[in-house]
Amino acid sequence: MAAETARTPLAPLAEEDTLSLGERAYRRLRESIVQGALPAGRRISERSLAQELGISAQPVREALRRLEQDGMVVTLPRRGTVVAEMGPAQLAELGRIRAALEGVAAALAAERLDAGDLAALGAIVARMTCGTAAADTETLDEANEEFHALVHRATGNLFLIRSLASLRAYDHLGRHRAVGSTPRDLPKALAEHQGILSALRKRDPALAEARMRGHILRSLVTNGVLPPPPRGSAAKR
Repeated sequence: MAAETARTPLAPLAEEDTLSLGERAYRRLRESIVQGALPAGRRISERSLAQELGISAQPVREALRRLEQDGMVVTLPRRGTVVAEMGPAQLAELGRIRAALEGVAAALAAERLDAGDLAALGAIVARMTCGTAAADTETLDEANEEFHALVHRATGNLFLIRSLASLRAYDHLGRHRAVGSTPRDLPKALAEHQGILSALRKRDPALAEARMRGHILRSLVTNGVLPPPPRGSAAKR
């Protein structure tokens, strides 16, 4: 279990934020867990967190309840609420689940995206092309988030959207712990997004699902969450 050490307090939430206090607290605490500000094994106090965030205990209680449903915190006898231990094996399992659900989302999106959505995805991929040429990882990270979020929204399936939102938190956690991609990997990621967009434009659910799933699995391997597949076992694109 991680030792109890001093840490930097969380910054108060901005009053002008239009999200509910519970949603804002949930996002802030999830981000803090992903980035290691709230490390695995640390006991967390509802009252202390409320004071740090500058809000009442009720939205913090709501946020912790959601984080427990996500598996990011657990309640232990005689210890209270602690940040969950998330080892490599668990991250790998969750990564495979995310790859499967991302594939399902792409298949549904291929059937439901409208012309405006496809145009927006095309613009995002154009930004990715420029970002790849400049090795601008900040632009690429933002564009990647927008690409996947648009595909998710296009499914119109609230359960799937929420499930993927929770799983992406673990994806960020895995990336935060891993060495991550290098500039050599950027053209490969760009080509994968171009291939997914091509399948979506063709309205081909099976192809979109296969390409999206392959893209996610490859990124998990690149970030050290999954081991490289055996030679000769590459999935059909």
